[in-house]
Amino acid sequence: MPVSVGVSLAIILTVAVTTFATRALPFLVFPKGKAIPKTIEYLGSVLTPAVIGMLVVYCLKDTPVMTAPHGLPELIAAGTVVALHLWKRNNLLSIGGGTILYMVLVQTVF
Repeated sequence: MPVSVGVSLAIILTVAVTTFATRALPFLVFPKGKAIPKTIEYLGSVLTPAVIGMLVVYCLKDTPVMTAPHGLPELIAAGTVVALHLWKRNNLLSIGGGTILYMVLVQTVF
């Protein structure tokens, strides 16, 4: 179903305004010099690891461990991501390297 120019522009405007609002809202709610509530500080410290953990579980939830190759490509790639991150502390390198290794393993080895 084709979308008209007007609808496309409305979608783009809505996405742009929403994105800008989510970026600007914290500066409006917590201006410089005002103390940040303890709840927000706590959430800031625990949400990142929680989201990463949830993504790991989501990515590995359908891994076939009872049939060949018994999840070996996933295990090798996940181990590589952890090793690269501990070595270089670079998210892009870790995730990119693990993804490339996983694709190579799945396409050529397993």
